[in-house]
Amino acid sequence: MIIVFQATLLLAGDQFMHKYKSFFFCCGLIMAVSEIWKQYCLTFLIGQGTYNWWYFPFQLCSTPMYLCLLLPWIRSERLRRIFLAFLMDYGLLGGIFAFFDTSGMHYSYLPLTIHSFAWHILLIVLGIAAGLSQYADYSCHGYLGSACCYLFCCLLATLLNVSFHTLGTINMFYISPFLPMTQRFFKDIAKNLGNPAGILLYILASMLGAGMFHLIWHQVSSHCTGTRSQEP
Repeated sequence: MIIVFQATLLLAGDQFMHKYKSFFFCCGLIMAVSEIWKQYCLTFLIGQGTYNWWYFPFQLCSTPMYLCLLLPWIRSERLRRIFLAFLMDYGLLGGIFAFFDTSGMHYSYLPLTIHSFAWHILLIVLGIAAGLSQYADYSCHGYLGSACCYLFCCLLATLLNVSFHTLGTINMFYISPFLPMTQRFFKDIAKNLGNPAGILLYILASMLGAGMFHLIWHQVSSHCTGTRSQEP
């Protein structure tokens, strides 16, 4: 609730233009500290000292943490705008659609379950904050930039899946070539058409969903810009 309240204050007027970097960075720090705590709990409280690679922090819903930590240090305005576009497209997508299937958000340790739900709520807040900031790239080039960022993350996830699959069950971005697709609906496609087809369609569907969010934000930005230009 504190994060939501801070976002509301920062989004009020021109104050957000000067403080958005600090807001995202603070959120990134909070996420990073909570992620370290989560990894500790999973390893020592639940795993009895054995690390579970399934929970390695590089899923789609983990990437906003890294972007928020990087934003204040990025000098390229173009790259900053793309990062914000990623947050309002893919970050928001991951935050919202996680609630359509919450089975992966429940743990035997209640504080971890609370953390998981709070994390995805924060993703939604970050996505909305980025979308309303007027600093993101709302153009087609902005979407292409965020899509390239997503595909780059998919590539990194694949490298992690291939490199560390012998150490345990690892399935970053849920696109491991060594494990069957587990995402709802796409796992049925994978059963009928094969795992590679399920993975490919899952990636394409994610890009399509993010594209729809980007189109919505483009319309919101155009409306806000038009409203401001009509003010006396």
